Amino acid sequence: MNEPTLVILAAGMGSRYGGLKQMDPMDEHGNAIIDYSVFDAKRAGFSKVVFLIKEQIKDVFIENIGKRIEPHINVEYAYQELYKLPEGYEVPEGRVKPWGTAHAIYCCKDAVDGPFAVINADDYYGADAYKVMYEYLTQPKDDDKYHYAMVGYQLGNTVTDNGHVSRGVCVTDDEGFLQSITERTHIEKRGDHAEYTEDDGASWEALSYDTPVSMNFFGFQHNLFDEIGEGFPAFLDNAIATNPLKGEYFIPSVVSGLIDSGKADVKVLKSTAKWYGVTYKEDKEFVVASLKQLRDEGVYPESLWG
Repeated sequence: MNEPTLVILAAGMGSRYGGLKQMDPMDEHGNAIIDYSVFDAKRAGFSKVVFLIKEQIKDVFIENIGKRIEPHINVEYAYQELYKLPEGYEVPEGRVKPWGTAHAIYCCKDAVDGPFAVINADDYYGADAYKVMYEYLTQPKDDDKYHYAMVGYQLGNTVTDNGHVSRGVCVTDDEGFLQSITERTHIEKRGDHAEYTEDDGASWEALSYDTPVSMNFFGFQHNLFDEIGEGFPAFLDNAIATNPLKGEYFIPSVVSGLIDSGKADVKVLKSTAKWYGVTYKEDKEFVVASLKQLRDEGVYPESLWG
């Protein structure tokens, strides 16, 4: 079996954050969250990373991130662009928004040759999360069913005081397998709970802080690329007809469909890790302080790359 690859989704332009947050330094040595992610992945066993970026930020990304990381792990680059669509489809006039996480992963298919994990560039997942994911991905799979995995987090540990967030809300069975995952694109903190809206705030639904959510830390077999490709035209037909400027092809939707059809199961991996993210500029101070505390506790060396 080919060694697992870590795919890092780093194509975002940081509209809510106010800049390219995937490159924003989070310590005095210039390391971004992405550096901590690769460091954790490498010591967990991963030997290759694929950075999914936009072509327009290639040079600045390689200069600020790639050159620092390339001496320590095998690095490849893949590119998410609006025009990368199935034959016969064109970008709707006026569309500038990316096509979503499923499209982002699909754009990496030529750079991945085996099982792979997927994370967001601007999310800190914790060292233990990479350990449990690497262990899962290196276990032999000896039947015809797709066996995937995700690291689950409690919603209350992932919301911010500084605005709304998007989360994949999960339902699991008694054995810890994912039953369904629903993307809620506008969740806000409300004291002792959270609430989400799907109609621009006209109505709200409550969510408990202990609700399990996906932070897009998934583990997949290579066959996922085929499944994304097969479902892409149907998604586009619907999106272009109903929501041509904002419709997105989400990985949770693909995964839910495979679970519902009986083609896949998804093990929700238990981890002691905590999650930090920088959705908004105001989140940075908390993340910087949290990473400093982890260095002070010896979880990381003072200088990641020596």
